[in-house]
Amino acid sequence: MKCLCVYLGGLARPSPRAGLSQPLPPSPGGSSVPGSRCLLLLRAQAGKAPPRAGQGSRTGWNRGSPWAHESESDQGASGGASPVLRHPPPKGFPPGPSPLLGLPPAPCERGGAANSGATGPCPERAQHLTPWRPGHDGSRSVVIGRGETLRLESSATFHTLRIQDGGALVFADQQQPIVLRARYILIQDGGALHIGSPRCPYHSRATISLYGKATEGPEVENYGKKFLGVDRGGTLEVHGRKPRSWTLLDQTLYAGGLLYGSYQSEKRWSSRGLNIRIIDADTAQVVAAARFDTHLLADESRRLREFLATQAPGKVVAAAVGDSAAKSLTLETRLLLKELLHSKHILHLGYRQPWALVGILGGGQFSTTEDRKQYQGTGTTGIAIAGRDFQTYEGISFRVIAFSGWVKGIPHNGFRVQVSKGIILNLVDEVTSWLPGDRIVIASTDYSMHQAEEFNLLPCPECKSNQVKIDGSPLYLHVGEVVDGIDMRAEVGLLTRNILIQGEMEDSCYGQNQCQFFSYDTFGGQIKIQRNFTSVHMAGVELKNMGQQILGSYPVHFHMTGDVDEKGGYESPTYLDNLAIHHCFSRCVAIHGTHGLLVKDTIGYDTLGHCFFLEDGLEQRNTFYHNLGLLTKPGTILPSDRNEATCLAMRSNVYGNYIPIPSTDCMAVSTFWIANPNNNLIENAAAGAQDVGIWYIFHRVPTGQSEGQYPEAQAEFTPLGIFYNNRVHSNFKAGLFIGKGVKTTKASAENPREYLTVDNARFRPHQDADPVKPRVPALIDGLIAFKNNDHGAWARGGDIIFRNCGFSDNGIGLTLASDGTFPTDEGSSLEVAHSIFVGESNNIGSQGGQNSYWGRGANGEYRTLPRNKTFPIRGFQIYDGPVRLVKCTFRKFTPTVDRYSSAIGFFMKNSWQISPQNNVSQVGLKVFFGRSGQWFGDNDNDGDKVSIFHDLDGSVTGYPDTFIGRADNYLLRHPGCLTVPRWNGMICSGKYAQLYIQARRPENLTLSIARATYHSHPLRLQGVNRGVPYQQYQPVVMLEQAYTIHWDGRAPEDVILYPINFNRGDWLHVALCYPKEAVFTIVADIYQRQTGRVHNVKHYLAAPSWPSMLNRTGERLFYFDSALGYLFIVLQAHEARKGHSYCSQRGCERIKIVTHMSSKDSWSCALNPFLENNRRPATQHSMSQRLTVPCSQCGAPQVAITSNPSTKYVRIQIQSVSRADIQNHSKSAFIKINDEIFLFNSRGIFFLVLDACSGAVVSRRHFDTVSAINAASAITDYVQTSLEESSVVLVCSKDGSEMMGSSEMSVFTRLGSAKPIVFHKKGSFAMLGYKGQARPSWIKILNQDANQKAAFLQHYVPLMLREYKCSANSAEF
Repeated sequence: MKCLCVYLGGLARPSPRAGLSQPLPPSPGGSSVPGSRCLLLLRAQAGKAPPRAGQGSRTGWNRGSPWAHESESDQGASGGASPVLRHPPPKGFPPGPSPLLGLPPAPCERGGAANSGATGPCPERAQHLTPWRPGHDGSRSVVIGRGETLRLESSATFHTLRIQDGGALVFADQQQPIVLRARYILIQDGGALHIGSPRCPYHSRATISLYGKATEGPEVENYGKKFLGVDRGGTLEVHGRKPRSWTLLDQTLYAGGLLYGSYQSEKRWSSRGLNIRIIDADTAQVVAAARFDTHLLADESRRLREFLATQAPGKVVAAAVGDSAAKSLTLETRLLLKELLHSKHILHLGYRQPWALVGILGGGQFSTTEDRKQYQGTGTTGIAIAGRDFQTYEGISFRVIAFSGWVKGIPHNGFRVQVSKGIILNLVDEVTSWLPGDRIVIASTDYSMHQAEEFNLLPCPECKSNQVKIDGSPLYLHVGEVVDGIDMRAEVGLLTRNILIQGEMEDSCYGQNQCQFFSYDTFGGQIKIQRNFTSVHMAGVELKNMGQQILGSYPVHFHMTGDVDEKGGYESPTYLDNLAIHHCFSRCVAIHGTHGLLVKDTIGYDTLGHCFFLEDGLEQRNTFYHNLGLLTKPGTILPSDRNEATCLAMRSNVYGNYIPIPSTDCMAVSTFWIANPNNNLIENAAAGAQDVGIWYIFHRVPTGQSEGQYPEAQAEFTPLGIFYNNRVHSNFKAGLFIGKGVKTTKASAENPREYLTVDNARFRPHQDADPVKPRVPALIDGLIAFKNNDHGAWARGGDIIFRNCGFSDNGIGLTLASDGTFPTDEGSSLEVAHSIFVGESNNIGSQGGQNSYWGRGANGEYRTLPRNKTFPIRGFQIYDGPVRLVKCTFRKFTPTVDRYSSAIGFFMKNSWQISPQNNVSQVGLKVFFGRSGQWFGDNDNDGDKVSIFHDLDGSVTGYPDTFIGRADNYLLRHPGCLTVPRWNGMICSGKYAQLYIQARRPENLTLSIARATYHSHPLRLQGVNRGVPYQQYQPVVMLEQAYTIHWDGRAPEDVILYPINFNRGDWLHVALCYPKEAVFTIVADIYQRQTGRVHNVKHYLAAPSWPSMLNRTGERLFYFDSALGYLFIVLQAHEARKGHSYCSQRGCERIKIVTHMSSKDSWSCALNPFLENNRRPATQHSMSQRLTVPCSQCGAPQVAITSNPSTKYVRIQIQSVSRADIQNHSKSAFIKINDEIFLFNSRGIFFLVLDACSGAVVSRRHFDTVSAINAASAITDYVQTSLEESSVVLVCSKDGSEMMGSSEMSVFTRLGSAKPIVFHKKGSFAMLGYKGQARPSWIKILNQDANQKAAFLQHYVPLMLREYKCSANSAEF
């Protein structure tokens, strides 16, 4: 098997795609789950060739070590240095990274059971071990010391257990479970604890149970209480069976296990008469419900007959008597019920007699089941129950139940429709390692993380290798497919392992355990590993009830351990593999002062505080590979862990009476809290946090015990590690957040906020973390972000590139904010390319689970909504810029009566700059500039007014090389602009840049700037008060134009003008209003911001007139017209600018104006001095030629963004039409494959067949089912003889009547239907089928009667799956 090797130690950062220019190779058979391919992450020691991969595996690691390392003979041959052992191994054990075994790598499969027949010794089989059965004594403190190597063969209880001085404890691997209980276990000074080994994983059940209350006994220094500790020289080797850790749903799981959900209705009084439900036998949908009071009202019998006459044959009828139904039930109606439903009891139904029936309308005599009870007048009759099983086209068995009766004088009747034989999950991967009795969790695929659901697994002999059966019924929708081009398949994680480490808990909170915030006990167990341990590897372990709401007490905590890979002298680098950490009370894995750790295939579920946590900002070279975190809830330890209530309540560490602001100081709890960018995140899933899924946070200096270990701001300049194929969804604030930092100073009068409160920081990656060296783009490759309540992703800094990403159903898909406003930012670059954005997808979600908003979507159907019913949804939000948007697809951004929706939008209530260098190309989208009202406020902030971007190729406007700005911005407008009212925008050609104006003495003025051509339409700017001793204004201006600048008070004494984004030769004419007695000193210079130096200083001289000044272009001149009160300046760029830099390569050109004014009063000037100076209007810019054909190259090159980029998809749409649709001319029948449409004009059934391996169309056929006599046999012959194996079969109908001469079409079972098809007269039928030996999970069938909406199917079908049995040389589509 081929594997991609990525060297993580001492590597230079690759160019874009970070060395992943090709998709990761699929595993054999092309499984499409993230992590199902091989990825070997190898760390190279300095001066030594990287270790060889050994035998490749689907997980990328051998059975105990993630690193493919040399065998001893290999090491000797290559001259590799021996690892540094922190302490000699126990007596009798060989040296090596594991005191028991130094074994070469062995083949293994992701999640598969380990090979029990692996060669080499198993720890518990070592001959020198002494059998040990110590019994239970909670008062006994045990020390296993020098010369003691014990095999624990039975359960035991101690007060404490220390393993030290070369002692060793090994768990026996036998049939009976072993439980070891202690208040703490400490391994140190050559001590070792072994449960299994990498080559011989433990197969029995072993439990380490840590007990004790927080109020009991003394603490152990550096550890606290209730812990498993590994100190200097300690060894912890725990290796259980490694089942598949987590996978994805491969078929959508609906609430109740049925497409339309389970159904339950129960009535008592107010339901007199016959209660009827009509159920579709093919889908389990209740399509009609009615009550007929045939006891009191004579006309109700007629209405019942008419009701049944409108129902299509084949529908399921469920009937139940409420109270009484017999008195006015006519004989005609009774006979009809007997005929239609084959009832045996309806003719003799009596007063208040309970009766229930389930049957098929028009079915045979054996299609009905019914029950009745005799009414005795005693008030209790028992319940008459009728029930029958049915099957959907997809093969789901469901039961329809009707019941009726009297209990203690109260009538009862009702109906249930529910899955009858258990719910089977279809999963992407093989999960034969998941066993009956195991417990799983299914992630939410909606806005609320609380829709994650747990289930136990049931025995399932009928299940395939990728299926399991669950005990219970889901409450919520869990998506299991690609929706509108975005992979929204729910993660499914296994919580059970055969080795369990747990804390024993009290029934409720007690003592000082933050009981004001938690009603339950949060004092769990903890595992803490300290510096200079000998060896630590954990694999296949479950951790439950671990962690404490105490700083440093976490489920797994690497504390100041330094380098734990080859760089630190560990021949077998340290790892955590296949852990299930759940229902824990403080984080999941804490990495503190630790580098080079691998965390792989680990689940963190239902935990408090940041889950996968880097602590001090120093931690680097750690790799998170294929981990799953979900239901990450707030804690209390750090300000960033806290929610609003705890943030406001916990004020002991603030200064004075400061009251925290929760939204900015706290409320940042994240599943992945990455405090240094030089770490690797590959194929992880952050599937629900109270705040953020993945947060890259920046410590300006290292904090805590790492203080002083790197220079100030180094983390902000450090290049990003690998970020590849990660998923973020169901998070409240954001899926991915890049930006901000933590406060690194203690609370003080100057800054009263608590230490480590969320603070400001910006990500500015440079080579070698040196701001003088070139920028290194941070690549976010393959991010999938959906159903995040606020943002799919937010990133501030530069350079940052998002590529091959998918965003769907987020409040805002993606916001990119620059490194900072000018002059802070030197001109970084932000880019989005080859990505897909979806506004409102077909994932409509489910009510409940803390989903707050349920309202109508753009298509009129109810759905869950982000933020608020009126929140303006945006795909891509421009904050400032510059940003580039290249080859992206935008879908389903449709405004409604309740809210705005746009593919591109702008940051609302924006006071910051907007760069005219923002540009888009090859996208095909629409834009909205906002309007005054809710969310937008007055829409009158500086940034709101100057919103702009550049349509490079016309893919937005139809006009290439045009700018789109706000319609009321007359600094941009010229006579050739086109206004677009629905955008609140306009389209203009021309050249645009920015004018940056600094003003002080005073600093609180409003600036009015107007173009001479539109002098009566000035733009008023308030400026951005950033707490500096000057105000700044940043209007976007059209170049080669004249402008006037006024102030709303006395003109400032100091003004600096910067031309931003000017190329050499670009110019403006500027007239600034001053009092007539003003005297000026004007200097031009070039300011180098990184060094703070000024050079090329030139003084301006006064010109006698404005025309003379214009004629002397080679000189630095100004002209002051004291009569008008205008100072005239020519602002021109003389230096070359490169790339996206705001300024020239030599620095920022600027003009400094120092004014001496005797008057303290304000001064007003004429509106347009340029007309009085005979200045001619600027040349009009004509609009480019409008594009006449759609942009064929626009949009993302991918059909879908999925967690397995190597799997190709085709987008299928099938629209069938009924006879009513034809008569109303409301729809056309078609099949659409990607962008190719096949229209069908004739009536009948249409087949369109694709090769499942290549996606190519291989067959098309039409069958006249309306008038042809032999249509049924012709279709049967076509499917059986003409269609090849491994074919995707698309079926569409146009006025599909029932097949002539056949009531059922069993041939459709060859295409994946679980039962024969019965076509509805005048109805519609659509099918996505497959002919082959397998039955793919994507098969869909919709068979609608004449009263239902026309059948429409849409699905993304994967090609080249293993189950298709494609040849290696199958052509690509």
